[in-house]
Amino acid sequence: MTQMATMHRDRYKWIALTNTTLGMFMATINSSIILISLPAIFRGIGINPLSPGNVGYLLWLLMGYLLITAVLVISLGRLGDIVGRVRIFNFGFAVFSVASVLLAIDPFRGGSGALWLVLWRLVQGVGGAMLFANSSAILVDAFPADQRGFAMGVNQVAAIGGSFVGLIAGGLLSIVDWRLVFWVSVPFGLLGTIWGYVSLRDNGIRSPAKIDWWGNLTFAVGLTSLLVAIVYGIEPYGTHSMGWTSPRVLTALVVGVIFLSVFFVIETRVVAPMFNLRLFKIRAFFMGSAAGLLAAIARGGLQFMLIIWLQGIWLPLHGFSYADTPLWAGIFLLPLTVGFLFAGPISGYLSDRHGARILSTTGLMVFALSFVGLLTVPTNFAYWIFAVLVFLNGVGGGMFSAPNAAAIMNSVPADQRGGAAGIQAAFMNTGMVLSIGIFFSLMIVGLTKTLPTAMFKGLRAHGVALSQAHHLASLPAVGSLFSSFLGYNPLKNLLGSQSLANVSHVQWTTLTGKHFFPNLLQSPFHHGLIIVFTVAIAMSVVGALFSAFRGERFINLQHSVAQHAGELAEISGAVPGEIALEGEVVR
Repeated sequence: MTQMATMHRDRYKWIALTNTTLGMFMATINSSIILISLPAIFRGIGINPLSPGNVGYLLWLLMGYLLITAVLVISLGRLGDIVGRVRIFNFGFAVFSVASVLLAIDPFRGGSGALWLVLWRLVQGVGGAMLFANSSAILVDAFPADQRGFAMGVNQVAAIGGSFVGLIAGGLLSIVDWRLVFWVSVPFGLLGTIWGYVSLRDNGIRSPAKIDWWGNLTFAVGLTSLLVAIVYGIEPYGTHSMGWTSPRVLTALVVGVIFLSVFFVIETRVVAPMFNLRLFKIRAFFMGSAAGLLAAIARGGLQFMLIIWLQGIWLPLHGFSYADTPLWAGIFLLPLTVGFLFAGPISGYLSDRHGARILSTTGLMVFALSFVGLLTVPTNFAYWIFAVLVFLNGVGGGMFSAPNAAAIMNSVPADQRGGAAGIQAAFMNTGMVLSIGIFFSLMIVGLTKTLPTAMFKGLRAHGVALSQAHHLASLPAVGSLFSSFLGYNPLKNLLGSQSLANVSHVQWTTLTGKHFFPNLLQSPFHHGLIIVFTVAIAMSVVGALFSAFRGERFINLQHSVAQHAGELAEISGAVPGEIALEGEVVR
């Protein structure tokens, strides 16, 4: 009987791994697939995303999914601890599938069509949050402590690798039909929903408790306000290249800080908090979480900058049309994905035997060194050098992510795994949104100092009238940045709205061709890239320091926070609420 139970348990862990990996892969593909597909989607519904009135649609389609998942994952992870992780996970598959169908059948055009997509994209994010919040906890429940690193490695590879696979999938599918970008998730969602309900079981430890409604409300309002401020902070405002000084952004920032401050006060006083601050007393949890947040911000910034680099400069200079650059950007970034796929599972397997500290710390240092290498190559680089550097970046990311995730989940009591997984998913998704705000802002600052002069001189040299050249050169740099990011020819978009009777056909062809704007952008972009990657290097190094100070390999063997605190109090005579959580150090 014991042997049969062991065989059944061994079989179930692989079922849990494949099902949760499918969920994470699908959720993260959808976080990036739209990056490449946006031009085709907007053409399909008949609007120009770069028109002033449509920039909001662009930003919300780009960031709404990430925002909603970042806001909800902690609440949904804690809810999984209370009512069952598998139940929430399976419901997430169903919500995701329904939202994908409704996105694909968008019946409207113009602004109404864009609003339909934004709203159902947010609903899709709710389903994604349910998957993000509980997959890690389900894995930790299913696998023994000495195999969790490998399992988390596979899961992390699916999560982060999916974000890069989405770039290629979006490029390929949007060429055929933009609706396929959403339809592609439906069969996987239906498979995951049915398979999950049939095969997954809730064998984790639940912690019956009242839902922390005030904590959920204040956290949702606070984090949403901060992330919304980031979304609108990178939009132009008046005569400013960005909107960080606009009343709307400043108000959102103030509201966010106030509500999050109230949230942290609430969490210290309720019996069953949604965000268990006591987990941060666990050294391995705190250090690993801090390192993970910094790595997520740096990785998100890298992804966006590399896409702009390839689509706005390198690919056009090498003969690719702007319409084709989104697809080829995903293809040329494959070495990054391969590096992560190579290092993730191996590092997770090794961390089961040797712990996370050396692997994760080394991984973040390799990650930082790859940024240094990217700063040394010219903007119009030889591809093999670029491929080696982004491969090393992927290797460094894989070395860090899987061991770090396993170490964090091993460090918490069994009844807190859903909440802990939600916190980690929130850090990852919040890091992505923060990276967009931070790195886009830094790049725009760099471009604003150098691009106007370069553009003015270039336009004048090719026959554009003085007043028109001055006007175009003074436009916010964010417009050119988004054009490059979306695979549009920025000058064709800008010049199309101007009267160019004094420009000859030859000059027009040169100005709107493949080489003029990329050559114009090379030097200003590299100036901005120095600022961006220097910040990314600093974040990676600080993250490596957090990782190095996580301590020896640590596995928390307790079933619950209350039990563990009570046991320690009985031995020491201390007040249970003041006990820092501990566990077993495995050497």
